[in-house]
Amino acid sequence: MIGNSSFNVGLYIRLSRDDGNIESDSIVSQRALLNQYIKENNYNVIDEYVDDGFTGTNFERPAFKRMIKDIEIGKINMIITKDMSRLGRDYIGTGELIEKYFPNNNIRYIAINDGIDTFIDNTNNDIAPFKAIMNDMYAKDISKKVKTSLYSRMKDGLYVSGRCPFGYMKDPNNKNHLIINEEQASVVKLIFDLALKGNTYHYIAQELTKRKIKTPASYYNYIWNTKCTNSSCVSQDKGVWVDTTVKSILQNQIYIGDTVQGKTKKINYKLKKVIKNKKSDYIIVENTHEPIIERDIFEQVQSLLPKNVKRPEKKRFYLLDGLLYCGDCKHRITIRYQNKTGKSYTTCDYYRTYSKYHVCTTHTNNYDVLESVIISKVREVCKNYLDKKKISDALENIEFEDNSTKIKIELENLELENNKLTKELDRSYMDMLKEIIDEEQYMRISESIKNEIIINKEKIDNLKNEQFDNKKQDSEKIKEYIKEFLSFEKSTRELLINLIEKIYIYQDKRIDIIFTFKNTT
Repeated sequence: MIGNSSFNVGLYIRLSRDDGNIESDSIVSQRALLNQYIKENNYNVIDEYVDDGFTGTNFERPAFKRMIKDIEIGKINMIITKDMSRLGRDYIGTGELIEKYFPNNNIRYIAINDGIDTFIDNTNNDIAPFKAIMNDMYAKDISKKVKTSLYSRMKDGLYVSGRCPFGYMKDPNNKNHLIINEEQASVVKLIFDLALKGNTYHYIAQELTKRKIKTPASYYNYIWNTKCTNSSCVSQDKGVWVDTTVKSILQNQIYIGDTVQGKTKKINYKLKKVIKNKKSDYIIVENTHEPIIERDIFEQVQSLLPKNVKRPEKKRFYLLDGLLYCGDCKHRITIRYQNKTGKSYTTCDYYRTYSKYHVCTTHTNNYDVLESVIISKVREVCKNYLDKKKISDALENIEFEDNSTKIKIELENLELENNKLTKELDRSYMDMLKEIIDEEQYMRISESIKNEIIINKEKIDNLKNEQFDNKKQDSEKIKEYIKEFLSFEKSTRELLINLIEKIYIYQDKRIDIIFTFKNTT
């Protein structure tokens, strides 16, 4: 039998919140138990490995990793823990260690309280896998309890995140309540003010950087690389504003006094990886703290922001950007600059994305010419609007009413079409089973049907996202916008957005303008 002096021992100690803060599992108590065991058995301790505050559901722990390295270089050949749960609570990983890794590396493992010793043939070793499963179930149970507690607090409107959103700080008298950080809030107000003027994310980010306004990351002491523009470097303590930061601030409902939580969730209790929840699963509680931005201003800004989240932020400014839509498929019309010609052109975004399926058409137009035609048309309508006698003529070919009914009918038709296609797909599958058609024919038919279903789903999603807001502005306000619009030689984006909801461009070059005001005749 091998003597105890021949073993070079590594003592492994671990504690985390997963363990329920039990006093008997503290670092001090574990160390005392292990040292007493070493003293009674006269083992040679080489090193002690302590992971304080690290979960046992995975093995991403610094001391554990150091211990594994020491095993592989032959520094230690024996590991002792208080019990198996200290080694790990993931029954698969723990089992791999005890059943495969330790034996392959000639490592003796002892879990004192569980009576496990891999160098001794006893019944406790045989039931080790079951103990590992129980330890895993304990971690899962704790995870469920923590998740349930957090969910309950979120539903009560308590702010449970560790970091405060930019513009707020935690109430010193209540860590689950937000109060305004005046310095940061002034920046949030500036961002919304710039957005109200119709400026793009990119423009706002550049403006904030130019004014040397500290970024949220700078407040949180993130380390960013310096960025130099025009031979002058932006100081690292201020940081560089980026489009995504501006976008997240402008879309954050927290600034109107509502707490929005539950945006993400972990895949499971063993992994740190998180996935995004659907917006319908967000936990939103209104009026939980003092707002920085008024609700009506926030809603107005949302109407100005691009609705297509996949749309890349453009660095070039276009007066009609975000207002143009395809009159044939109702998807967004994008504006693209061509370096070769030095001109900008419009393209149906749906056609560009799914051109291989031959959906819609290009809708290519010279943007500068298109803008000139549209502005002239808007000016004509606005002039006639102020002249009561000419209203009927001015509105004859212009659609002013919202399209909610039309969109609803389109959605219903697309849903019915997809139901028919799904049934057709099922029928073709049954035909293959009955050997009416062969597998190759079925694959060809099914691929065609599936592609059509995907395209219809894209249309449905787009129509749902693009349904109009039926809130129309009062005539007096409209008159103010129109007068201001007509008084300027060059239009501003802010005014156009207040006057126009959408502009539909058709392949045959027809233009339909949907205004924000109703027919007043």
